[in-house]
Amino acid sequence: MEPIVLVVDDEDMTRKLLRLMLARDGFTIIEAEDGQQALDMIAESQPDIVILDVMMPNMDGFTACQILRSRPETATLPIIMLSARSQVEAMRAGLQSGADRYMTKPISKPELVQTITDLLSGVPVVENP
Repeated sequence: MEPIVLVVDDEDMTRKLLRLMLARDGFTIIEAEDGQQALDMIAESQPDIVILDVMMPNMDGFTACQILRSRPETATLPIIMLSARSQVEAMRAGLQSGADRYMTKPISKPELVQTITDLLSGVPVVENP
């Protein structure tokens, strides 16, 4: 069975790019446009991993990540934060909110696929900015 990846981003083009990138590598992609929609999708679809944008309307990625970490059923769900914000403070905030990895746009396909594969197999990939 293909791993299910939830891609959460308010930009349609970003979701489309990630969908095309990852579907070719054997991942099933589901999508959400903001943090609240992501929480609803996770309860409904139970993805194996989440790629979460930081800056989104309604609920940002930091808040969504904190909520996911506070719930027993999603406390260990692998989460990758993906953002255009590359400042050390943003990276630190992402990791402190509970993300397993903070990656910046534009994203390298090989790096993203390797990170997803590592997280799904239990390899620790937390960075300390």
